[in-house]
Amino acid sequence: MSDKQTIRFGTDGWRAIIADQFTFANVERVSYAIGLYVKDTYAQGHDSDIPLLVGYDTRFMADKFACRSAQVLAQMGLNVLLSNRDIPTPCIAWASQAEPTGGALMFTASHNPPEYCGVKYIPPYGGPATTDITAAITDNLKHCPDSISFKHEEPELFDPSAPYMEAIKSLVDLEKVKASGLKVAYDALYSTSRGYLDKIIRECGLTLNVMHNVRDPLFGGGMPEPKPEYLKELIFAVEAGRFDLGIATDGDSDRFAVIDNRGFFMTPNQLLCLLTMHLYKNHGMRGAIVRTVATSHMLDLLAAKYGLEIIETPVGFKYIGEKMRTADVLIGGEESGGVSIKGHIPEKDGILANLLVIEMIAYEGKPLSQIWLELEAELGVKFFQRRGDLHLTAAVQKQLLKHLEAHPIEQLLGRKLSRVNDMDGLKLYHDDDNWLLIRPSGTEPVIRVSGEGTAPELIDQLMLDFKSQIETIISGFEAEGSKPPRVSSKK
Repeated sequence: MSDKQTIRFGTDGWRAIIADQFTFANVERVSYAIGLYVKDTYAQGHDSDIPLLVGYDTRFMADKFACRSAQVLAQMGLNVLLSNRDIPTPCIAWASQAEPTGGALMFTASHNPPEYCGVKYIPPYGGPATTDITAAITDNLKHCPDSISFKHEEPELFDPSAPYMEAIKSLVDLEKVKASGLKVAYDALYSTSRGYLDKIIRECGLTLNVMHNVRDPLFGGGMPEPKPEYLKELIFAVEAGRFDLGIATDGDSDRFAVIDNRGFFMTPNQLLCLLTMHLYKNHGMRGAIVRTVATSHMLDLLAAKYGLEIIETPVGFKYIGEKMRTADVLIGGEESGGVSIKGHIPEKDGILANLLVIEMIAYEGKPLSQIWLELEAELGVKFFQRRGDLHLTAAVQKQLLKHLEAHPIEQLLGRKLSRVNDMDGLKLYHDDDNWLLIRPSGTEPVIRVSGEGTAPELIDQLMLDFKSQIETIISGFEAEGSKPPRVSSKK
């Protein structure tokens, strides 16, 4: 298989292991393919001098890969600007639409392990590239020359941090935040949000404890993923220091995480519901709620309560972003920790999301844990989420998905499914409020199984019954080397 054939754009760009597939040669090819797309789409005639932006996160060699990319694009005759330091994805996305540009290339592997790097193209509307755009770029890979030349001069640098921060501060009531006197613990997770999120909080005069706010390509031996297992120090700091909340972002700052005043991790589903309530109640904002097929249906109940439209999309913020560009959307979010709101770019922004949570607590004047309990009581229902991964060989994955397409599961726990949604994978409804979703990951070699229900016992039983049915199906396969699935459930 040639290097050109190994490059695949998933739900959020192309990611691969550094020095394996993610090499300077492949970076040159991807940059050339994106350059062709930009020249064909934006840089023609009087627009030939509009800049194409290039940024990078804190990963090993990300700055070097970004520099080489900029040099390739400059050799192609494009006007290229390279970020002067590692930069949050939402910042460069904002910059791509603030003035006329040809979009941006962002070198990041987001929350992936440190051995990975990646790159994604952000079009001039400031959100994720849609499937038609990534398909055109992938097709352009076929037209790359065997040897790609590049300029050896250092690219021109740019810094969009100040205007970006002014833009997000305009969406938050900073005076309300300043008057709150809140105590905040912030774990930068060695990410690009350092110098952004902490700077704004300090400007508000809040008590702030900052940790891991240096560049470390090995991420302290962990991962730049804002999950409980990587936020133990933050959780301890909140508990020990009696902070009102703890906040964090992922590696490129487009996702966020929050620890409540008790030291409990708030799930992205909970935070999406809380922020929806906050924007509706405290900001008086209106518009549709956009969620993916894997995101909590508690948002549906909020939409019904507030008289708002609910819109469901496939998994991937590019689908949410597309809705934000074409409809009147109040908030768009996904279960993996991505969110954006009306008046902002159609791209997830972990920096803004964390500031909005702080603002919500300031408005409500109550501990975060209490705000959540009151919202549950107001809606009169609790939701419980589970997730597991099917670890299968590529051959068995393909065979399983083909089998389920031809012979879909028809019942769970001996009860006929109320409906099946095939928008993205298979969403199996036991009833309106209890469901399972099976879909292949767009970034990892696993099949995701997620579920939600109104009782933990029920959703656990649904997951176990589904696992049993899958094991039975796979045991009938005669593919050489196939193994029974390993499913790990998570709350």
